[in-house]
Amino acid sequence: MGENQEAIGQAVKVYKALGEPTRLKIALLLAKESNLCFTAVGERLESVAGSTLSHHLKQLTDSGLIDSRKNGSFIHYNVNREVAEKFAPFLLA
Repeated sequence: MGENQEAIGQAVKVYKALGEPTRLKIALLLAKESNLCFTAVGERLESVAGSTLSHHLKQLTDSGLIDSRKNGSFIHYNVNREVAEKFAPFLLA
């Protein structure tokens, strides 16, 4: 697969992930507040069940738009700024 095809594939994943309103809210939240753990993300979104939040975070992570880092028993999430700048710069505005 060529470099252009890989970029197209990643763009599709990113746009598909952001096409769901809750995932867009999560991405916007993480763009403003970095290094949030699962619980902090859930508290800020309020009306999202834990299992649903886990699914949304996995979709965003799989698209490459957010990164996760394990710290003890907590997983912290951040927007991957390089991917956001390339495919979703409005998140960083």
